[in-house]
Amino acid sequence: MTKAYSRFLTAMFCLFLGGVLVWHIVLPDRDRSDVENRTLEQWPEFSWEALKDGSFTAGVEAYFADQFPLRDQWTVVKARAEQLIGKTEFNDIYLCDDPLYGSGTLISKVPEPDLDLVDKNLSYVDRLQDKTSATVHLGLIPSAAEVWKDLLPAGAPSWDQQAFLEQAADLGLPMVDFHTALTEHAEEYIFYRTDHHWTTRGAYYGYTALMEALGRGDEVRDISSYGVETVTDDFNGTLYSTSGIHWLEPDYMQFWVGEDGLSITSWRSGKAEPAELYDRSYLEAKDKYSSFLGGNQPLCVIENAAGEGKVLLVRDSYSDALAPFLAQDFAEVHLMDLRYYRGGVAAYAEEHGIENIVVLQSIPNFITDRNLVFLAQ
Repeated sequence: MTKAYSRFLTAMFCLFLGGVLVWHIVLPDRDRSDVENRTLEQWPEFSWEALKDGSFTAGVEAYFADQFPLRDQWTVVKARAEQLIGKTEFNDIYLCDDPLYGSGTLISKVPEPDLDLVDKNLSYVDRLQDKTSATVHLGLIPSAAEVWKDLLPAGAPSWDQQAFLEQAADLGLPMVDFHTALTEHAEEYIFYRTDHHWTTRGAYYGYTALMEALGRGDEVRDISSYGVETVTDDFNGTLYSTSGIHWLEPDYMQFWVGEDGLSITSWRSGKAEPAELYDRSYLEAKDKYSSFLGGNQPLCVIENAAGEGKVLLVRDSYSDALAPFLAQDFAEVHLMDLRYYRGGVAAYAEEHGIENIVVLQSIPNFITDRNLVFLAQ
């Protein structure tokens, strides 16, 4: 390589970097990435203290990474390149074969949790039973990494959820057997391929398991009795956003339960306001799963004058797809999210005459949730 050619390459490289810098400066900063479904870093506020402790320079680095021109496209290119060299794990998400549709499926890895936190969370559920006259049921939903573990790449590590379910059963509380209900239908479309949630079909099988645990299994409606409405075939969920794997076929989403005869009240803003079983405005947004009950909120109550009994779900987002099925059978279905609701669970159940409390969470959420301490209040 001649000296002139070396200088030419150096000049072109500097020109490229300078062009990217100018492009970055000219482009307006983005507040949010719809692809990644998250807020993007903005230019940090300068202070001598922030410069001294390193937070300012860290903020600048995060800003340039988030605001880099064509960031979304470069993320896909990076993931494609890594796939070509044989990589199967992308930001703790496995790219797996998909025997149902053939285009691949994404499954979130469940890493080894803080075992002290796991033990504490189980103890909080146990203490809730001591504080209430209602029956407390523990409903732990295994994720796709357990139910579809045969699809994981060979040798791919993922925490043993089945062993954890056996540990949880030692509490002696009534358990909802979601594991059996889902694994018996593992060949069906029970989890989204680009999102960590169960599908409406998966939620239906969860509903059958919960009704059985509540002693009302004979009331379960046959799957053929529902009027299935496919509301979108263009759903790209959280795993799509996080992994950079953006070339899979989108998921489809369905609503099965009709809204006639139901009254829904939400405390999203801190006061009671009318809500919907399905908030269809979310179908036009990135976060389509939030169309079930309108997504995360402190408290939601579904009432059905033709139903019988009351049940309280101490929820995570899996509950939102299951609640419509319960709403057909119960006079009242209460959903409480301890990330936002700070009242006592036992006191709430007593005030509203609730006979059954179900701590209903996916296992990956339960083992990392630091809000379950409020169960013991």
